[in-house]
Amino acid sequence: MDITRRRLLSALSAAGLLAVIPALPVSAAEAAADSARLLANTVGIFAGTTESNARPETAAKLTAIDRTARTNLKSMDDAGEGELFAGLVLGTDDANLNTAFKRLYEIALATRTPGTPSDLYGDTAVQRRVIDGLGWLHERYYGDQSKGYYGNWFNWEIGISQHVSKTLALLVDEVRTYKPGLITTYVASMDAYLRNGTDGDVNLDSRFHTGANLADITTNRILQGALIGAGGEARIRKALTDQLTVFVTIDPYRLNHGVTDGYYADGSFIQHASVAYTGSYGKGLLTRVVQTLKILDGTGFAHGEELVPTVQRWVRDGFAPLIFEGWMMEIVKGRAVSRPDGGYVDVAVVVEAVVDLSSLSTGADATALKSYVKHIRSTSRAALDPTGFVSPVSIVRYADIIGDASVPPADLNPASRSVAFNAMDKNVHRRPGYAFALARSSDRISKYEYMSGENLMPWFQGDGAYYLYLSGQDQTQAYGVDYFTTVSPYGLAGVTAPVELRRTVPELYGKPYYDNPGHPLNFTSSSESQNKYVYFPRGTNQHSGGAVLGAYGAVGAVQSSDAAFHDRELLPDDFVVHRNATATKSWFLLDEEIVVLAAGVGDGAGRAVTTTVDARTAAPDDQVSVTGELRDGRPWTGAGTGDLRWLRYANATRRTSVGYVFLDTPKVRVALDKVTRSRRVVRTANPDTAVTRTVLGVTVDGAAGARPVSLAYALVPNAGEAGLRSYRGGQPLKVLANTVRLQAVSHAGLGLTAANSFTAGHHEAAGMRIEGPASVLVRRERRGPTTVAVSDPTMDRDRVGVLLRGRSLRVVTADEGVRVSRVHGGTRIDVDTHHAYGRSFTVTLRG
Repeated sequence: MDITRRRLLSALSAAGLLAVIPALPVSAAEAAADSARLLANTVGIFAGTTESNARPETAAKLTAIDRTARTNLKSMDDAGEGELFAGLVLGTDDANLNTAFKRLYEIALATRTPGTPSDLYGDTAVQRRVIDGLGWLHERYYGDQSKGYYGNWFNWEIGISQHVSKTLALLVDEVRTYKPGLITTYVASMDAYLRNGTDGDVNLDSRFHTGANLADITTNRILQGALIGAGGEARIRKALTDQLTVFVTIDPYRLNHGVTDGYYADGSFIQHASVAYTGSYGKGLLTRVVQTLKILDGTGFAHGEELVPTVQRWVRDGFAPLIFEGWMMEIVKGRAVSRPDGGYVDVAVVVEAVVDLSSLSTGADATALKSYVKHIRSTSRAALDPTGFVSPVSIVRYADIIGDASVPPADLNPASRSVAFNAMDKNVHRRPGYAFALARSSDRISKYEYMSGENLMPWFQGDGAYYLYLSGQDQTQAYGVDYFTTVSPYGLAGVTAPVELRRTVPELYGKPYYDNPGHPLNFTSSSESQNKYVYFPRGTNQHSGGAVLGAYGAVGAVQSSDAAFHDRELLPDDFVVHRNATATKSWFLLDEEIVVLAAGVGDGAGRAVTTTVDARTAAPDDQVSVTGELRDGRPWTGAGTGDLRWLRYANATRRTSVGYVFLDTPKVRVALDKVTRSRRVVRTANPDTAVTRTVLGVTVDGAAGARPVSLAYALVPNAGEAGLRSYRGGQPLKVLANTVRLQAVSHAGLGLTAANSFTAGHHEAAGMRIEGPASVLVRRERRGPTTVAVSDPTMDRDRVGVLLRGRSLRVVTADEGVRVSRVHGGTRIDVDTHHAYGRSFTVTLRG
């Protein structure tokens, strides 16, 4: 069962987490046995076992371990005066110091990995060389804490400790023989570097000790507890108590230690207080907690029965919607969108965790997880390479799942699914043949994440940017780092942006952050002001969210400037702020179409504005074409600006297409260009690799000083020309309203009416009256029931009222918090949205 907030907090307020963590061993012998088992499990995870490594599936992994270790040893052989590894300069660069510790771990790993050549496996001389390296680094660059802790806090509190703890776990027997004091020396130093903690331990009130970071820190401390021997069980127990807090579903109205990082009831995951991060930190947390469960297996600290169901829910509700044919969607990757490793590599990390989770699960749960692994493998357009798995044992488990004919491939998602991740301002809409992902922002959720020279041009990624993934396509040719490299940051699909040239943070300030420690806001590399105004600024709009009715969705958002522009009078004179364009937008998520409405599209500063209907990329040799029809019925081909009724983009090489139906839109500009840029334009650490893509841009332009305009169009995935011609005369789609107060559409074929209201007062649309800001979907089935879904996109209302005009209807089923009453002229629905955090409420009615 899941750990409930009430249960966990009550345990925390008692004498430790006795209800979740079994009692401490009653004897020193049992404590020693548990520590020995814990360390043996750790070695088994990272080095594999004799049985696992004898399997042919692990051969490539063993070769990679061996090759890396020999490369590192050669670098040690070639090191000059004052170097541990040749060319790796230490003393001022924390990343280099972290790399040095990582290389020592990689050598140690080869000496403990069964199946590697005998001149490494079990070689005491090599192990002692690693131990000497640890001593050398401690003596010169790590042991003096007054000289350490420069650069990135993560390396000092997490990264280095992770490499050291695992290295000591691998070599524990030899360390105790050769340099018995090294363990206690390093543990004391690792405690001293935990500066965002309290007295060398975790501080649950620290913004640095949350979510994935907390899982990393506590896993390190679990290993350290096993290493130090007598008394270590108390350290393990405390680390587990701290780590268990990451399993608690975040309740935004009753925060524990003020922490907003973690998993939410709707499947959202947040890190850095306000960044949607399932695809980066979220997968890191998933990996770490599953590893911890494996590390503790068979010890007195094992607690898998309590926690495994919670992790299963993370996979089902948090990860599965965001993985399309083996690709992790861009909307939840933060600054990682600028890294060369693409969505397929991200998903391989998740697959390893799911493989291991299935081994900790039983019955139908285990089968569902195994089937999902098979589903990802069978649908991914890139071969999943298990050589990249951390554990050889996981490689074997993966092979066994793939080879098990009794396990059918099966997605954890239904074929049609619409998910509102309102807690992190994101939406995913899935149908056979495509998936649509939408990135929103608000005063709760960041517009983007920039940090450390990564994601250099992120400015509009949370302003309604969307990604339309087409089935059967290699997504590295459509999205990933090359999409952000070759598509203009002002012309991302779905974005309304002012026409202006912005400069990156390094261009503005000459370094990867804004530095002004003397200002009252104290701008340093990791300060809260840096986070708020530079790294991941939030928007200033409250309205961002929507409702889901079955597999359909209605989403609305009011575009805003960010926190820096809002607080510009408080900021230093040389701090550069940006004013955003204005727009009120809705996205109605149907079967064959995604309908987009935008009103109030303009700019309060009088600048020209562009709205990008879509931006698609293709390999330069792909056969792509654009065809269309003008409103007067004449055919349209080529590029330029036209009064279009519809447009079709086709990639014959990939056998994909997208249609665009312009329901009520000004003239559209279409461009199809070859673009070549270096990947370094989006991330300073990227190789200076030039990439070329054919880029489609479908854009609506607004002149400087022009009055705000409205737009209404539909994206039609996998569309043919005949199908696009059928959208005439308001059938099957009809725009009912498109203003800054109300946006609504109907779809005759689905019997669906969907509306977003944005302002106070009453809003009328198609026999429906909505009171105040809300998202509402109504589906009337012929000779069947009427179903209604309602949500509060502001997350601030106590009640939302909707009146359905016509004959009175009676309740068939209703969610808790929904009250239905028959009134003169129709049926009134009142929904208690107090503390619902954007959740949808559904009611089914009949005449």
